[in-house]
Amino acid sequence: MASDQRNDPYRGYNFVLEIDNLPKGAFSEVGGLTADGDSVDYREGTDMQSNVRKLMGMRKYTNLTFKRGYTQDKALWQWYTNVMNGVPDRRNVTIVLLNERREAVLRWHAENAWINKIEGPSLKASSNDVAMESMELIHEGLTLEM
Repeated sequence: MASDQRNDPYRGYNFVLEIDNLPKGAFSEVGGLTADGDSVDYREGTDMQSNVRKLMGMRKYTNLTFKRGYTQDKALWQWYTNVMNGVPDRRNVTIVLLNERREAVLRWHAENAWINKIEGPSLKASSNDVAMESMELIHEGLTLEM
């Protein structure tokens, strides 16, 4: 029997960012939710096959990138300043995808993240664009919670 409910995909614009010790961020863009890995070629001298075996290697995670409109909030620059001054200021970051009713449906957790790069806005006198800032976070692991 067919279900009467549609199974529509979630919209990419409904999300929130949660960072330890920082208020929830109003970001317009998040990128880099990628987990990848390497394979390791292996062959023993006694193997009968003439090809190598493929073993699972190290896991790796892409840096996360965030963009938002510039505001009075300087918390990201303060975090970057801590890292730049040698303070081991690592934080857990969670990106929460929301459904149409603004309820959390998926969460990506990035462990032990720190700001590697922060970028101020591009300024142009003849532009109507919003002044945007961006940051790049390095982290040690990405997990998905449903």
